[in-house]
Amino acid sequence: MSTAEWVEAGSVAELKTQGSKVVRGGIAVFYHGERVFAVDNRCPHLGFPLHLGSVCDGILTCHWHHARFDVCSGGTLDPWADDVPAYDVKVEGDTVWVSSRPRETDNTAKLMNRLRQGLEQNIAIVIAKAVVGLMEAGVAADDIVRVGIEFGTGQGNGWGAGLTILTAMRNVMPKLDKTGRILALYHGLVQVARASSGRAPRHLLGPLPSTDVREERLIQWYRNCMEVRDTQGAEKVLLTAISGGMAPERIAEMMLSAVTDHFYLDGGHTFDFHNKAFEALEMMGRGSAQQVLASLVPMMAEPTRSEELHHWLAPVDLVTPIRQAFEWLQSADISAGHAAELDEQAFVNQVLSDKPIETIGTLTDLLLSGVEPSRLAQLISLAAAERIVRFHTQNDFGDWIAVLHTFTYAHAVHERLLRSKEPLLNRALFYGVVAVYHDRFLNVPRAPKPAAGDKAGRSYRLEELLELMDRRQQVEESARWAAGYLAAEQDAAALLNTLGHGLLREDAEFHTFQMYEAAVSEYDRWQDRTDDFARQAKETILLACTRYLAAHAPTAREVPHTARIAWRLYRGERLFEEE
Repeated sequence: MSTAEWVEAGSVAELKTQGSKVVRGGIAVFYHGERVFAVDNRCPHLGFPLHLGSVCDGILTCHWHHARFDVCSGGTLDPWADDVPAYDVKVEGDTVWVSSRPRETDNTAKLMNRLRQGLEQNIAIVIAKAVVGLMEAGVAADDIVRVGIEFGTGQGNGWGAGLTILTAMRNVMPKLDKTGRILALYHGLVQVARASSGRAPRHLLGPLPSTDVREERLIQWYRNCMEVRDTQGAEKVLLTAISGGMAPERIAEMMLSAVTDHFYLDGGHTFDFHNKAFEALEMMGRGSAQQVLASLVPMMAEPTRSEELHHWLAPVDLVTPIRQAFEWLQSADISAGHAAELDEQAFVNQVLSDKPIETIGTLTDLLLSGVEPSRLAQLISLAAAERIVRFHTQNDFGDWIAVLHTFTYAHAVHERLLRSKEPLLNRALFYGVVAVYHDRFLNVPRAPKPAAGDKAGRSYRLEELLELMDRRQQVEESARWAAGYLAAEQDAAALLNTLGHGLLREDAEFHTFQMYEAAVSEYDRWQDRTDDFARQAKETILLACTRYLAAHAPTAREVPHTARIAWRLYRGERLFEEE
């Protein structure tokens, strides 16, 4: 018998008298029903010392939150608690020996299973512990995200805010440190679980009997179905296209053509959600296309079509000139490689102006002259970010979401046009510039652009920004701090990480996650340029992000608190202190 493998736990007589004891290695040993049992002394729920619990009829009950365990196997009766590790016991004469190694150690397969269970049961602490364990075990973040996407897209509510947040958090992980990456995954997965709670599994309708249909016909069928809000017909056409081998890029163009057939559906959310699903599919792979893309179809049943809204028709009719622009673009022969010079600042100023008809004309002329649509989308995103920088805090607080919607929509359009040359998707640019125009009243009066102030000899601790955001409505103070930090040429990557923590330490709502992810992505799109305009663009995007996050903090912070508990449990720290 090796002392390295077995621990002496005293005599049977002693255990019978005491009922339980703790031996070296933090193992709780119990005498019950004429037998001896051993389990880890830390309750896997929140770490309560199990030797202070009680055993009745073979059930060990933790006295903190009443988690119950089979004292023999360590298996839990409660879905919100994990199994407690159990240890082999042997009795030699009157001496009790306990193995120093549990019978079964956690592995990635078990943690993945617990993650799925946490999602299915919508239990945050289970999700948190699974994420911490998997990340600490070196499991790739995308493998963890994949579990969430598969679960969320398999539920009856289809693609929504939860899946969008999860995909967004996956996108920003390269900007975050280890703690931030774990928090980002956890937030995203918890949001998927909440959005899916109580929903029945989603069953796909299936493709048509024959997939031998021309792509052009499938595309037309899909758009026709969406025109009359026939989501069932559209789903069958979509699944037929996928089964028939249509390229993922072409499928994306088909679906977004239907989205842009009408103006600015649901305030930009429809385009934005589609973009996030396509980004998720790029990570998931073609084998997930049916489930992921079919989850988008239900949102097309009743979207608001902005060309039917009063403020798109009066006091200025913006629908007619946009439709006229579409006709010109459709009939024009735009030759690539001979684009006109683009004055970027002039275009941004035009988008921000109070002259929407002129803006529509300028955008049309630039497209006709061969300017790359993705470049125009990038500048529209910048204009939308400027609206957030100049959003006055005297506005109604709920109006923050209005300027946010335009920015995240413009960002989604930018991402799609970087991937697609489909001319019909250029229509989304026009909806974007009009959305920026409609937000003009939120810049009246305009908030002053954050000034760096006197930065001579000033040192910057990133914790200062988080301290500012620990107090309510420190919007201008936080923005001034960030402006000074950037003017002092401090590390922008460190600032992005800090802003990420400013988001992830909160019980943030959907739009705040959107803001951070869009800002991170748009900032990166300017990184290959060092000219003054690009520098100012990057500053604008970071200040917009800082102002929005500061306006929406602090909150109760229940979600990150649960994550901290999970991490402390993983590290073996004590949560329960005896008096």
